[in-house]
Amino acid sequence: MAESEKPLLIKRYASRRLYNTETSDYVTLEDIAGFIRDGREVQIVDLKTGDDLTRQYLLQIVAEHESKGESVLPISVLTDLVRSYTSQAGTMVPQFLAASFEAMREGQSKWLENMNHMNPMVKMPGFEAMQAQQEAFLKAMSGNMGTMGNSFSGPAKDDSPQEGEDLDAIRKQLSELQDKLSKLDK
Repeated sequence: MAESEKPLLIKRYASRRLYNTETSDYVTLEDIAGFIRDGREVQIVDLKTGDDLTRQYLLQIVAEHESKGESVLPISVLTDLVRSYTSQAGTMVPQFLAASFEAMREGQSKWLENMNHMNPMVKMPGFEAMQAQQEAFLKAMSGNMGTMGNSFSGPAKDDSPQEGEDLDAIRKQLSELQDKLSKLDK
């Protein structure tokens, strides 16, 4: 297994502090969530006992996001999950969830691939920049699916000036692309 494919090993000390063994520094749950959003697998183990605590901490990350209003899981899904722990359906739930998320990832990959191969705009100047923005958007959406559920409530309350500037830059680039397209039609 290549070095980059190995899970990032995080050790939990008796003080409950989490230690990144690659960078030799302490990390928070939000840091771990960031590693995961960036596509990195993590493994969290108890330093003293060697117990794998990964599931416990991943559930804690999900619970914190859900409690902050970044809801991805509807109440009906959460209710069904609770029920699955006491029913025979519980044996099928993990496979179903894994297959569903894998299908979602494959769908995103195929969409991006189709954008690259089937779109005549690929040869247009500036297309690479637009494509990079789309990929960043998809990555942000897949890493922060909670905002998707609240997309109709307007801008997020914690929008930073940087995000506004990025949006303005995207609008400007889109306008420039539309101008170029209209000139090509003439």
